[in-house]
Amino acid sequence: MADNMFHGATELEGKVIREISAVAMDAPAAAKSGHSGTAMALAPLGVTLWGRVMRHDPTDPLWSDRDRFILSNGHCCILQYALAHEFGYDLTVDDLRAFRQPHSRTPGHPERGVAPTVEVTTGPLGQGIANGVGMAIAERILRNDYGSDLVDHRTWVIAGDGCFEEGVSHEAASLAGSLGLDHLTIFYDNNHITIDGPTELAYHDDPVERFAAYGWQVIDVGERANDLDALEAAMREAVAETSRPTLIVVRSHIGFPSPEMMDTREAHGSPFSAAAISAAKAILGVADEPFLFDSDVPSQVLETMNEQRQARVAWEARVSAAGAKGVRLLEQLDNDGAATITTTAELFEAGTKVATRKAMQRAMDTYAAQTPGITAGSADLTDNTGMTLSQLSVQSATNPGGRQFHYGIREFAMSANLTGQACHGGLRPLGSTFFVFSDYARPAVRLAALSEAGVMFVYTHDSVGVGEDGPTHEPVEHLMSLRAMPNLHVVRPSDANETLDLVEEFLSAKEPMPTAMVLSRQDMPVFSIEDAKASALGARRGGYVVREADHAVFTLVATGSEVGVCLSACDELAKQNIVTRVVALPCWRCFDAQPLDYRNGVLRRSIPSVSLEAGATLGWTKYVDEAIGIDSFGLSAPSAYVLDYFNMTATTVVAHVHDVLGDEK
Repeated sequence: MADNMFHGATELEGKVIREISAVAMDAPAAAKSGHSGTAMALAPLGVTLWGRVMRHDPTDPLWSDRDRFILSNGHCCILQYALAHEFGYDLTVDDLRAFRQPHSRTPGHPERGVAPTVEVTTGPLGQGIANGVGMAIAERILRNDYGSDLVDHRTWVIAGDGCFEEGVSHEAASLAGSLGLDHLTIFYDNNHITIDGPTELAYHDDPVERFAAYGWQVIDVGERANDLDALEAAMREAVAETSRPTLIVVRSHIGFPSPEMMDTREAHGSPFSAAAISAAKAILGVADEPFLFDSDVPSQVLETMNEQRQARVAWEARVSAAGAKGVRLLEQLDNDGAATITTTAELFEAGTKVATRKAMQRAMDTYAAQTPGITAGSADLTDNTGMTLSQLSVQSATNPGGRQFHYGIREFAMSANLTGQACHGGLRPLGSTFFVFSDYARPAVRLAALSEAGVMFVYTHDSVGVGEDGPTHEPVEHLMSLRAMPNLHVVRPSDANETLDLVEEFLSAKEPMPTAMVLSRQDMPVFSIEDAKASALGARRGGYVVREADHAVFTLVATGSEVGVCLSACDELAKQNIVTRVVALPCWRCFDAQPLDYRNGVLRRSIPSVSLEAGATLGWTKYVDEAIGIDSFGLSAPSAYVLDYFNMTATTVVAHVHDVLGDEK
């Protein structure tokens, strides 16, 4: 039986849409917080996509060849939660009742790993689009490597006006068009409403022309947000496109069918009143009772999905029949393409001077070909940041298997893209830029950390040692800023060989954590053989004693290039019969995770201590008595002059030790 309100809908589809629209009002009202209107308007689109086109199996939610669904406008997450419930995923009515409540499975924005069907953490507008580009890239690379019999799925993204106003969407859409990501479709929910009011207050773009200029197929279905057949036809047209990503523009009406709230800014983020809910439910033809669901619906919906479920069964048979190739695919998906190291990188010669960014390049030269899941690239700084994959090809529209990425000058989209690749599974992505430009990418780094995505952000030119480019290019506050971010491992290696070791650790880890690898532009000393032994034993623990002395009267602590400075100060003080010890803390988060006895043994707070780091001093008192650093912006001058000007020298450390000990040099 057809449904008159939702054109082309079967009786069951109409019932599902009505229940979703109702709970889209009930859940925010119960929570006294949330976004009803967009979820109501998009219920027909969601049901059409999930029921008729998207390939998934609720009985096997993590089937690796499933289509990926991303809700970029994550504020309307009650739509995704309700869809998951209605389609038989493990999300109950009680979970929906607990919307936005403490420790529930239905938080206020989608969080990866909390509710089924949530592929990435979304909420900050626009990033879901860039995540989707990353997922489509991951699928394409794996499809190229293993064939479409084993890998052939699509990425579907729903996004709203706010997503398209945020700059990251422009960056990501431009990249996707350049790469010709044909297995990517984005729905533009063109509802003309933002929190402040009509979008026309600040937004007059023509998305059809803009995305066509990016190289996308654009399908404008117009005022047919409630026409399931028209929506399905647009989706099928997107699937048929084989050379471009697709944008489907849908003119919806936020809050439909509420007489009071439809097309109002209040429908965006304010829970509906009881009277408004009752009036809307009367039009929908559902009982005026909160959280009322027909318990038979999920099983009935599941029965309509035989084609999708059989696709999974057939895929499993093909993987099994593929033998070793199928086994290899499953292993890569399980370990995210971890490296199997058979040849280690050649170590740099002790006593020489090598920038750690150059060590990154040696790591790529050695380990890239040994890492099945690797992708690597930069925001237009490939040679400068050590991201050249000399043994692998460049990703492009005509080379879908390429692992070398040229992201262009798009730090934000690059970083959100990496998270999409990592959350897809099967890949181990790295992306790079100068450290100071991590500011452009910070929102994406934050979501990577929140998602615990296995991404490495490679940041070079890590301090005022950049020199002549001056304060605009000299990071000062960036280390502390990123160290404050939960889950993110901020790693500043002490020398070139330690860099090789820590990059190898990330590439070979079964479950890599989000990592910011912070590397020097300028050359710095390579450890002596004895100091290198300490690094090999302790660097992966985040902190270690480079040089120990039982009768030491002072501890010198540093990271990165300043470790070598402290070693020079240690040598100079030894000539003056002052015994000191030197500690390196390449990763605070890793060090803080070590047992207390280990940390106490490294820091030995019973004797005076000082840190030296070419960055903000904030936070160092956790580990030392006093900190020598830089709490101002930098200076345009040769690197050696700048480092001397800001007291990043052994002489400064020696003088400080004398001052604290109360003696004279």
